[in-house]
Amino acid sequence: MNERKYLKWYQKVAYGSGDMAANCGYALISSFIMFYLTTAVGLDSMIIGSLMMASKLLDGVSDIFFGGLMDRTKSKLGQARPWMLYGQIGVSASLFLIFCIPNTSETMQYAYFFVFYTAYNAVFYTANSIAYAALAAKITKNEQERVQLGSIRFIFATFTTLLISYNTTDLIEYFGGGTKGWRMVALIFALIALAVNTICVLMVKEVPDEETVVSHSENQVHTEKVSFATSLKLLFKNPYYLIILGLYLANYIYSGITQGSAILFMTYYMGDPKLLGTFSLFQLIPVMIILTLTPMLVKKFGSMWKMNLYARIITLLMGVVFIVGAMNKNLPVMLVSTFLRNMAGGPLTGTLNALVAETSDYTWRTQKARIDGVMFSCSSIGVKLGGGIGSAVVGWMLKWGGYDGTAAVQSAQAIDTIFFMYAIMPILFGIVMAVLLYFLKVEQANKEWDAAHSTV
Repeated sequence: MNERKYLKWYQKVAYGSGDMAANCGYALISSFIMFYLTTAVGLDSMIIGSLMMASKLLDGVSDIFFGGLMDRTKSKLGQARPWMLYGQIGVSASLFLIFCIPNTSETMQYAYFFVFYTAYNAVFYTANSIAYAALAAKITKNEQERVQLGSIRFIFATFTTLLISYNTTDLIEYFGGGTKGWRMVALIFALIALAVNTICVLMVKEVPDEETVVSHSENQVHTEKVSFATSLKLLFKNPYYLIILGLYLANYIYSGITQGSAILFMTYYMGDPKLLGTFSLFQLIPVMIILTLTPMLVKKFGSMWKMNLYARIITLLMGVVFIVGAMNKNLPVMLVSTFLRNMAGGPLTGTLNALVAETSDYTWRTQKARIDGVMFSCSSIGVKLGGGIGSAVVGWMLKWGGYDGTAAVQSAQAIDTIFFMYAIMPILFGIVMAVLLYFLKVEQANKEWDAAHSTV
């Protein structure tokens, strides 16, 4: 099974481009929503953070629900592609509407934001992103191809994030600034996302069910449809699901905090908001480089687990170097440490989806059931719940630090709070991720199971 090739090169590229569609919205919201709401609209950061947190609680529930629906879907497009195709329509519409806060009372503005932010995350993005994540397991059963898909998709993701980081502020000014500028920028990225997502869906095909049958004994065991309740029971019987869910959450809480505070760090601590593009370049280019080498590195280390664990140690060391450089505002040291830290962290980004696929295969081996949709909900939960918690933490800490979005100059306490979020908190979350990675030995567990149940 692992030797067969399922995908042409252009299908791998088409699948990867789906993350460009996803990040047109995710990168724009995670990096700029707090800045937009506090500066352009003038809303309170603590209330915004609390609304984000409340929204994400609803969002976390919907992930497993949509995963179960996907597992029971039957259509000519397969199980995942219909949700990915039609979900994007709602994603693009709600993305645009989030940046169209009406000029009305503050209470109505908060309510408006909550409704469309929740619709974006808990409904449409959930349906689309779970389907996209699960699609990697449905279009190929080849482990190397899965790793390649993970690398390619995140190359597109990092390119899109870089594009948004560099151009958003200039585009806002080009379109007249203020709320009008934000509306036009959101519309452009929403339309790009819709087009790219459609291309991705139409260029790949799901492997028919009869081709996913795996034999671990003399008699073949076929995938059977399972109820939603049974799916949940099977999900939490898999210890590696809980570990990788924790890993996703830690990774995206950290990302939400750093992305949400980045524009503030550059504006108020470094004194130049345009540095956001420069730092994004030094964050994303190394990831794009290392992702092209990730399949080879997995082969060299013998497993995704070993490679990611060693790489995590390097990210922690470079994080310490960054703090020292930031305390002295030494830009070259900050940029070099940022480059090396993201170079070391890139392989995890490229292998997370493949690790979820391995985790899903563990349930298949041990429980004789396929629950790919529910299993891949961890990626959507991690991205959205983790990112939402991170964004909420930014809002809460800004309020605690005395940040005022309408003020040209911030207090020393506010600047110290921004520094803590951007420079120090990545170290704390990096330690948590290292511990979780140490216990994520799902590849070894699958190999041991196969060895114990193989027939000669």
